[in-house]
Amino acid sequence: MKIIVLGGCGHIGSYLVPKLVKLGHEVIAVSRGNHEPYTNNDAAWKRVEHLHLDRAKDPDFAQKIAAVNADVVIDLISFKIEDTKKIVAALKGTNLTHYLFCSSVWAHGRAETLPADPNCVKHPLDDYGKNKYAGELFLKDEYRKNGFPATIIMPGQISGPGWTIINPLGNTNTEVFEKIANGEKIYLPNFGMETLHHVHADDVAQLFVKAIQHRNQALGESFHAVADNSWTLYGYATAMYKFFNQTPDIGFLPWKEWSEYIGNDAEVEHTYYHIARSGQYSIENAKQLLGYAPNHTPLKTAEEAVQSYIDRGIINCPE
Repeated sequence: MKIIVLGGCGHIGSYLVPKLVKLGHEVIAVSRGNHEPYTNNDAAWKRVEHLHLDRAKDPDFAQKIAAVNADVVIDLISFKIEDTKKIVAALKGTNLTHYLFCSSVWAHGRAETLPADPNCVKHPLDDYGKNKYAGELFLKDEYRKNGFPATIIMPGQISGPGWTIINPLGNTNTEVFEKIANGEKIYLPNFGMETLHHVHADDVAQLFVKAIQHRNQALGESFHAVADNSWTLYGYATAMYKFFNQTPDIGFLPWKEWSEYIGNDAEVEHTYYHIARSGQYSIENAKQLLGYAPNHTPLKTAEEAVQSYIDRGIINCPE
């Protein structure tokens, strides 16, 4: 099949594109051409066609994608409902047999029951989540009313070597890992029992592949692309102390005091939007319908990412 991947050199695309090539598909990776894929040492990239387009700047982006006339379109970079509507309109009348939309667990907002079902009613908290959820609702409506062949995949906190991951405080400041590596005390908000959902980009890519391979079961459905389990801030912090062979030294502060302790409004807001969504996300339908089986635990994923920090000199460890 001819498959076009929008965002083909990004976090997910870097793992997804080589998988599709090795399965014998003709793959076109669409990107702005600003950076190399994270897995560019894979020989499969030599068989990939690259198309450089900027969705934000090119008013004809959707029409240019439709002109490729692909069988499958994997959209990893639709962040606004307007863009989702444009690409759907452009793809109608082409050879399209499957459109896969990358949403996010952030579409959930605060969960009412756990584990949260990917097809439940959601209550997003911010514009990012609201746009992703609006995209989900639009695509499901298009599938029901017009037979548009859509599948929705919702990753957790995409992580792995090569990029910045969410830390045990729920934001992206890498200094907390250095504090842990040096055996210093850190403070978690509240009781440290809020949850995070690190998922390796390779497992997210696996679920996209599974959805393509089991198209009939995937159409009209939403699936969580997460690990088998989530973990608490406390569990994550404790695991990182052990990773650096340090004795855990963890304190707790009420939200207001913790925010003052951090002293950075942007980091505090980043943490808030992560932990306000605390929960657990079910992958039962992905397992049963698609045969999804994540290969990485949150711990394994975080350890790979932190080792990458060390290897790249982003964090310094004691001798």
